Amino acid sequence: MGFLRLSDLRLNGKRVLIRADLNVPQDDNGAITDDTRIRASVAGIQLALTAGAAVMVTSHLGRPTEGEFKSADSLSPIAQRLSELLGVPVPLLRDWVDGVDVKPGNVVVLENCRFNKGEKKNDDALAKKMAALCDIYANDAFGTAHRAEATTHGIAKFAPIACAGPLMAAELEALAKALRDPARPLVAIVAGSKVSSKLTILKSLAEKVDQLIVGGGIANTFMLASGVRIGRSLAEPGLCGEAQEIIDLMKGRGATVPLPVDVVVAAELSARARAHQVAAENVGPEDMILDIGPKTAEILAGVIECAGTVVWNGPVGVFEYDQFGAGTARIARAVADSKAFSIAGGGDTIAAITKYGITDKVSYISTGGGAFLEFLEGKKLPAVEVLEQRGN
Repeated sequence: MGFLRLSDLRLNGKRVLIRADLNVPQDDNGAITDDTRIRASVAGIQLALTAGAAVMVTSHLGRPTEGEFKSADSLSPIAQRLSELLGVPVPLLRDWVDGVDVKPGNVVVLENCRFNKGEKKNDDALAKKMAALCDIYANDAFGTAHRAEATTHGIAKFAPIACAGPLMAAELEALAKALRDPARPLVAIVAGSKVSSKLTILKSLAEKVDQLIVGGGIANTFMLASGVRIGRSLAEPGLCGEAQEIIDLMKGRGATVPLPVDVVVAAELSARARAHQVAAENVGPEDMILDIGPKTAEILAGVIECAGTVVWNGPVGVFEYDQFGAGTARIARAVADSKAFSIAGGGDTIAAITKYGITDKVSYISTGGGAFLEFLEGKKLPAVEVLEQRGN
C-alpha cells in the first residue's frame, strides 16, 4: 500500500496533528469502562513526542449535535487517561479550529471534532482550517477509515504531509496479509444474527476463501437453504436463495461451506434456558438453535487448525450464556492453537476472544468494527484512499 508512515518521517520541531479513535465506552457518570482504544493510540502519540514534535490529538466521541458543546461528549476524561498513560500533562483545548499553541515535546487533546460544524459533511473550508494547524497530519484511527469526514478525509487532502499512524499502518498491513496475499488454505469465519447484514461480505469472501464457516442466525439461514428444518430458530427465509448461491459459488471453485451436523437447542433464549444437543436433522418444531454441537465444533476446529490464514468475524453461538458458549469456545481454542496467521474483528468477536483468554494467541485483533467489515467486503475505505493518493 502506497502511503507514508509517521514512523518514516522526520518529526523534530514539526506540528503533528493525529486523528485517533478515542471513542470509548463510558458509564452514566462519564467514567471510562474500557480504555482499549486509548491504549492502542498511545504508540503513535509517544512516537511523535519522543521525536520532539508538537503534538495535537483529536477524536470523535459519541454522536453530538455539531456546533453544540455537551459535557457528556467531552474528551475531558480521555485527556485525563492519556495523561496517566503517557506520564505527562495533557491539556484539553475546547476551541481549536482557528489556532493551537503547543510547543515541541508537548501534547494537547483537541476537543471532540464532531463539535465542529461541517465535520461529518467533510466540509472543505473546515478541513483547510484544520490542515493549517499542522505540518504533518497522521491518521491513526482505522475504526473511522470507512467514513469521509473532515478529520478523516478532508484534512488529509490539504495538510502539507498526510500519513498513516502506526495503528492504522498495522491494521492495513494485517488485513492485506490476510486477504490480498494470504497463506492457504484461507478460512473465513463469519457469524451473526442476519445474513442480510453481512450478505455482501459473504459474497465477497466466497470468491476468495477456501472454506467459509458460517455461524449464528447466518448458519440457520444456510441450513434452511439446504433443506434442514430449524424450528423456531432465528433465520431469514427470504434470503435462502442468496445463501444457496454462495454455497454453489464455493462448490464451483472447489471450496466449501461446512454446515452443522449437530446443534445445541433450547425452548427459549435466556440465562435459565436448558440446553440440549441434537443432530441437525432432529431439530424439533419448537426448538431454537443457539449454538453448534460438539461434533460440528470438532469438525470446524480441524478446518481451522489446518488453515494458513484465518479471518474471524462473529461468535458461532450465543456465547454470552455459558450453556450456549461451548461452540465459540472451541473455535477460539482452535484459532489460538493454529499456526495460521489469524486476524479477528468486530465487537462480539473481541468480547469472545477476551472471555476465552486467547488475546495473545490471535495474530492481529482489529480495532475497527465498521471499517473491518467494509474491508472484508472489498470496499475502498475513503480515509485510506486519500492517504494512498497523497503518498503517491
